Order: sequence, then C-alpha cells, then structure tokens
Amino acid sequence: MINVYNEYGEVLARVNYSSNLDYWDGSNYTCGTTGRHKGITRLKDKRFVLIYGTQWQGERSSAEIVSDEEALQEVLKSGNNNLLQKYFPDYEGDSMEEGTEED
Repeated sequence: MINVYNEYGEVLARVNYSSNLDYWDGSNYTCGTTGRHKGITRLKDKRFVLIYGTQWQGERSSAEIVSDEEALQEVLKSGNNNLLQKYFPDYEGDSMEEGTEED
C-alpha cells in the first residue's frame, strides 16, 4: 500500500501499488525513465491518483491526487486503451482534422 498525501503532508488515502501506465519499450515495461514506473487509480470519491513507483534503493514509491485532465493526459501518453475506456469512456479525441485550417 502507498500513502496518498495532500499538500500539507497529511495522509488522505492509501492505494495499492500499480504500474498500469507503463508501456513496453522493447526491453522493459517503463514509464519512460529507467527504474521508474507509473500507475493510475481512482478513489471512492472519484478523484484520480497517480502512483509513482521506483526500483531505486533509498527511494520510496509515492502517490498524489491529480485533476481529471492530468489523469486523462497520463492515460493518453501511456497508450493504454483499456484504461482510456475504463476511466474516460466518453472520450472521443481531438475533433480537429489536419489540413482544414483556412488562411
């Protein structure tokens, strides 16, 4: 379990560790940085929590509450369509079409 802290250092919740935002880079599952992992979950009150995992000795995994927009951006960056459907089922993506801007 990982503590979720607010800006005052108070524990707001505890969440299970997750690295569900990691992707396969051809050799390892990663969030883009060696030895680091990232996950997302949702609290009962529907707030999103980002989980930052580490494999580095002397460091601790951590978690923070983020906005819906930050959560969406992290899910989109991960390319995990299952998480996109789970947390943002109504997301339709950018409706702008390339090459349609008028001068």
